[in-house]
Amino acid sequence: QVQLVESGGGLVQAGGSLRLSCATSGRTFSSSTMGWFRQAPGKEREFVAAIRWSGGSTYHASSVKGRFTVSRDNAKNTVYLQMNSLKPEDTAVYYCAAGGPGVTTTSNQYDYWGQGTQVTVSS
Repeated sequence: QVQLVESGGGLVQAGGSLRLSCATSGRTFSSSTMGWFRQAPGKEREFVAAIRWSGGSTYHASSVKGRFTVSRDNAKNTVYLQMNSLKPEDTAVYYCAAGGPGVTTTSNQYDYWGQGTQVTVSS
């Protein structure tokens, strides 16, 4: 059974940091692109960052570039999202997803999803 399990969310003050983790199991994602998305109340799900498991190429949305960093640990089959200089507008449920080999910012191109983890940034 394929599983993506996010953790690391929580409540933080503006300017603070959090690191989200996405632990994968059930199959190998070595040829996949792993994505992070977020969805705030009343808004559509939006792309945050992605990383190609093979090679480690990374991509970040302009809204988070310079503040968030996506990375992966091959040995632990885990993908991370380091979030620094958090802003209240970063408040959302953050989701990890696994897709095909090509990098895409479109959520429906990802096949597997985690359950999400809440990130709340207070002002």
